[in-house]
Amino acid sequence: MQSQNEEKKISAEDSMKQEVETETDAKEPDLATELAEMRDKYLRTMAEFENYRRRTNTEKADWIRQATKDLALHICDVLDNFERALIQAGAEDRESPFGKGIVLIEKQLSKALEKEGVKKIEALGEEFDPEYHEALAHIPSEYEENIVAAIIQNGYTMNDKVIRPVRVAVSNGKLMKTQED
Repeated sequence: MQSQNEEKKISAEDSMKQEVETETDAKEPDLATELAEMRDKYLRTMAEFENYRRRTNTEKADWIRQATKDLALHICDVLDNFERALIQAGAEDRESPFGKGIVLIEKQLSKALEKEGVKKIEALGEEFDPEYHEALAHIPSEYEENIVAAIIQNGYTMNDKVIRPVRVAVSNGKLMKTQED
C-alpha cells in the first residue's frame, strides 16, 4: 500500500510540476510581451518629456525676445524724440552745456540699442521695399518714381528682423510745376 501511496504522491507531484511548468511557460511569453510594452511606454514617455522640455525652452526664449523687442521699441520712440529735438535746436543751442548733454544722451541711447542688435533702417533715397517700408503717401519730388522721398517715422531692425518698418512718403516721379513755368 505504501507503494501505491508513494506512486500517487509521485504522480501528484509530477502533475503539479507539469502544471507549474505549463504556467511558467505560459507566463514567460506574457512577461516578455509585458516587458516590451513597458519599454515602449518608457521610451515614448521620455520622448514626450524631451519634446516638452524643448518646447518650453523655445517658448521661454520667445518671451524674452518679445520683452526685449517691446522695450527696444519704447526706447526707439524716445530716441526719435531726441532726434526731433536736436533737429529743431539751433547751432548755439547745441553748443550750450544743456545742448551738449542732450547730444550725449542721444548718442548713449543709440549705442545701447546697437549693443542689443537694434539698427535704424536707412531709407531716404532708397527704392521702396514693402518688407522694410510702409508707404503713407505718394508725393512729387526730385527723386524717380518708387523711391523713398521723405521719412515720416524711423524704422528699426533687431537682429536683422524688422521690428518697426520705416513710415515713408514715396516719390511719384513728378515735380509739381510752379506758376513761373
